[in-house]
Amino acid sequence: MPLVEHLRELRNRLAKSVVVIVLVMIVAAFYSEQLMQFLAEPVPKCEDLANSDGGNCAIVSFNTLTSPFTTTIKVSLMAGLVASSPVWLYQLWAFVAPGLHKHEKKYTYAFVSAAVPLFAGGAYLAYVILPVSVKVLLSLTPGGSANILSLDEVLDFTIRMVLIFGLAFELPLLLIMLNMVGIVSGRRMAGWWRGVVMGVFVFGAVATPTTDPVGMIALSGPIILLYFAAVAFSLLNDKRRARKESAGLDDDEASELDLTPEAVEPVEPVTALPEQATRDRVNGYDDVT
Repeated sequence: MPLVEHLRELRNRLAKSVVVIVLVMIVAAFYSEQLMQFLAEPVPKCEDLANSDGGNCAIVSFNTLTSPFTTTIKVSLMAGLVASSPVWLYQLWAFVAPGLHKHEKKYTYAFVSAAVPLFAGGAYLAYVILPVSVKVLLSLTPGGSANILSLDEVLDFTIRMVLIFGLAFELPLLLIMLNMVGIVSGRRMAGWWRGVVMGVFVFGAVATPTTDPVGMIALSGPIILLYFAAVAFSLLNDKRRARKESAGLDDDEASELDLTPEAVEPVEPVTALPEQATRDRVNGYDDVT
């Protein structure tokens, strides 16, 4: 396809994706109150101001006049992006797939099949430990003070935790993909384990919005386990690749051809048929040609 056709196809696929996102966003706006309650569920809420002394609970509020509107738009847009992700991801795949080779498509299918459950597992773990992290943070509130939290900030905190945990769980999958394409070997990955363990704990302490050790351990522990699982998979894949290379040619390797010229056998004379014996012949042929 010429460049103009590619741009036209990209425009059409983007238009389809945007239309679906907007439609889902409009539907989600009718359920924005339920979505806000779900995202703010980890915060222990006080029944009234009289019970808000200290760090036992918090009051969730809107601090500005436009906060209810902007928060509704933000929650609806997030729900539209998440709920319509199968559609716009398919449009993206349909635009890219024609330019991929067969083995590249196979790797892409495997990557997506593993990436989705890993991200979902990290997001679920974040939502599970959120109540513990919130209680630890609220417990630092001194007596005589009340926690009045902005709902917009609570939603940002929840979404940030979910995204950090979900994306962090993709790190072992990235290492496996690097090993599959031959960039990093399993032996080299195994030699990094001390630095990786230290780096993961530092990342868990810095990346999580909470300052408590619960969030850091909850994020770092599963990533380290997934890292060692990626190392084990890479070591097995290296052994499989070595056996395949010792057995014969690789799928993408061309075999050597013997291009040495051979001697040509002498040409056999052409024998005329009986009915052709009376014709004038030159070297066995009916004419000069």
